[in-house]
Amino acid sequence: MSEIIRRDPRAEWIARNRLHPLHAAMQPAQHSWMGPNGLVRKNPHGMGFVGPNGLKRIDRSGAQQGGSSHKRTAAVEVQLPLHQLAQPTFYINVVPDMVGGRLSSHDRDLLGLARQLAGQDGAVLAVVFGEHKESNFATAGVDRLLVLPGSEFDGYAPEQRVQGLRAVDNQFSPRHWLLPDSRSGGGELGRRFAAALGERPATRVWQVKEGQCIGRAGAGLEDLARPLPRLILAAAECAEPVSETRHEALPVELSTSVARSLARIEDLGAVAVDPAAIPMAEAEFILSGGNGVKDWALFHRAAQALGATEGASRVAVDDGFMPRDRQVGATGTWVTARVYVAVGISGAIQHLQGIGACDKVVAINMDPGCDMIKRADLAVIGDSAAILEALIAAVEAYRSAAKRDAA
Repeated sequence: MSEIIRRDPRAEWIARNRLHPLHAAMQPAQHSWMGPNGLVRKNPHGMGFVGPNGLKRIDRSGAQQGGSSHKRTAAVEVQLPLHQLAQPTFYINVVPDMVGGRLSSHDRDLLGLARQLAGQDGAVLAVVFGEHKESNFATAGVDRLLVLPGSEFDGYAPEQRVQGLRAVDNQFSPRHWLLPDSRSGGGELGRRFAAALGERPATRVWQVKEGQCIGRAGAGLEDLARPLPRLILAAAECAEPVSETRHEALPVELSTSVARSLARIEDLGAVAVDPAAIPMAEAEFILSGGNGVKDWALFHRAAQALGATEGASRVAVDDGFMPRDRQVGATGTWVTARVYVAVGISGAIQHLQGIGACDKVVAINMDPGCDMIKRADLAVIGDSAAILEALIAAVEAYRSAAKRDAA
């Protein structure tokens, strides 16, 4: 007998109705997508996903066995296997940017590349300067963690940091050094370190395969392949970040002290910059408004209070609320902010493409089923005006308390 597939009109209605509480559960899970540099990303938390180590994600919600649709969003806990190395054969050293004291997506890509080069016998050694706030080195692929403390590494101190890296190089003699080729410090530090070692580094590397590395050249229009050198400055999305194993992240220390260099550069600290003068493509913190913003004067006050660069959706720009150079999206500017706050933006596909490289996305919206809420790392459901007022009040209260403590 042939099987008759019956339609479920109610399920189809829920899938179309974004306001229904079960709308999100009826949407198909996104298993893969393409990043801004053309690398296909896979969702390691998707049901049935098989990682590089053969570990398969198991659905315990009952959805794959015909369970009710509202169970599809149930959390799936997987205990990742622990990778241990008592005596590493060699080291692959990584110097992450650690912007804000935490691993960025670029840093995690770099650690994923280091994990590939280390294999089963090598250890990935992460070198961090000063204090940090990161607690997930183990799940990022770090076998050994070396923290170089000291006030001489604080702020902009590339010469002293090079001295620290030379001390690490003398003690551990790593097979490869990996640094992010970024504007956050890794690109400059890597080139200074290469000059100190007398090495010719590979820069803007986006792929490593079969003993060859491929980097961008010719203003990003050409690829340059060369044998894998000892010092690699890698671009974002150079490899998949580690997601299927846990690592020891054992702390190690230098056996010798770091030589003090004669500082020729004095760091005068951070200089206040008008957020409105920062180009959208270089902004680290963006507050972006869309069709859901009804009080634009309040939106501007919130951006000023938060110290954020203003952005907008295409609808807000077309309606004349924001200038054209502040439009975010595939038809505007592709942004790479550390934090992107979308206020009243539903999340058209062109806009989601433009924020694909942002680290953290916060969505403020009245519609709990809109695409921006699904993309967001943190979502706030409610009236945007009330939420912005609360944000301004919280920032002012925090600054007042800081002034009292300083006095």
